[in-house]
Amino acid sequence: MPELPEVETVLRTLEQRIAGLQIMDVQILYDKLIEGDPQEFCRILTGQTFRRFCRRGKYLLFGMDDVWFVSHLRMEGKYFIQRPEEPLIKHTHAVFTLSDGNTLRYHDVRKFGRMKLYPGDTDFTDFHGLGPEPFSEEFSTAYAVEQLQKRREPIKSVLLDQSFAAGIGNIYADEILAAAHILPMRRACDLEEYEIGRIVEQAGIVLKQAVEAGGTTIRSYTSSLGVTGLFQLQCLVHARKTCAVCGGEVRRIRLGGRSSYYCEHCQR
Repeated sequence: MPELPEVETVLRTLEQRIAGLQIMDVQILYDKLIEGDPQEFCRILTGQTFRRFCRRGKYLLFGMDDVWFVSHLRMEGKYFIQRPEEPLIKHTHAVFTLSDGNTLRYHDVRKFGRMKLYPGDTDFTDFHGLGPEPFSEEFSTAYAVEQLQKRREPIKSVLLDQSFAAGIGNIYADEILAAAHILPMRRACDLEEYEIGRIVEQAGIVLKQAVEAGGTTIRSYTSSLGVTGLFQLQCLVHARKTCAVCGGEVRRIRLGGRSSYYCEHCQR
């Protein structure tokens, strides 16, 4: 699933390509893509202009004239910008005709992605119970200490909890813990304050590096807009056989139903 850096990459790329363009027509080819009435969705969006581009966790937020157009890519969602004469490929579920003559197309093999319209004055601070953004001032050591002292789960599982921090997924949880020298199976409530401080610090560093690299291209992810992520070349442990720091063996275990990678030498 695309995580914070991948979603941010898609957002920034779309902003460069479609900011200020008006939607001339909307065609929905898979009704379940839309949360609400698909016909009303099309009616409201037609004539609206892309004004603002934001992200909340893994959600894309497009500020239009008087509504927010919110899109979640889920597992396989991708956006393409194509000429209208290009044939529709299989699994294209939405087509937005733009004022520059191009079309913005949404493609999703798994059909898990969703789109929804919200009023223009919507406050996304507590949107879907999401915790603070890892880049925000709210995601501080003091905040993390207060939260983690209540949690008996493995620290890896807490990092994946979107109510703790918005946007962190499996790849970056592994990399944050590797950079902070913390074993993923350690109970959150057993961590010392200085260890929690390292996790908070490395979350910002790792995610910033990943955004700069355009995200991580593993299996099916690309931004689908001409940008391919390169952060996999900087991974310390995730999906590796040897640690990028010490050269030792990287172990793989299952935590909360997800694969977790760690180095026994560097993470103690």
